[in-house]
Amino acid sequence: MEDCIFCKIIAGEIPSTTVYEDEVVKAFLDITQVTPGHTLVIPKKHVPDLFAYDEELASQVFARIPKIARAIKAANPEVVGLNLVNNNGQAAYQSVFHSHFHLIPRFGAEDGFAMKFTDNSANYTPTDLALIAKSIETKVEK
Repeated sequence: MEDCIFCKIIAGEIPSTTVYEDEVVKAFLDITQVTPGHTLVIPKKHVPDLFAYDEELASQVFARIPKIARAIKAANPEVVGLNLVNNNGQAAYQSVFHSHFHLIPRFGAEDGFAMKFTDNSANYTPTDLALIAKSIETKVEK
């Protein structure tokens, strides 16, 4: 896509600091560097979000993420964990509409990155959860 910043990075029209590249993906340092080593992994095929993946592309992209994650950890002995984040859609804070995955190295609780998971368990009975699960299960493509 001609106005996609990530497509321009893939084409070499915009510089990036590449850490891994092959025929399927490009992985490069995020310019924000939430923590040192913060890396984006993007498919070279333009897909706007995770909903647009087919099984083959998903398999190819996800197969590469662990080796890139291991390289990030191996490059810095202070890395004690890693968050894999995908902001999928505007409501989920996606700002570039070319699918991408953030690999955010973690150095401890005070490293500048945080996520919040609200506990809403008191709002759902086992019956409520069963209904939600069934509604999803019936929509899984076979």
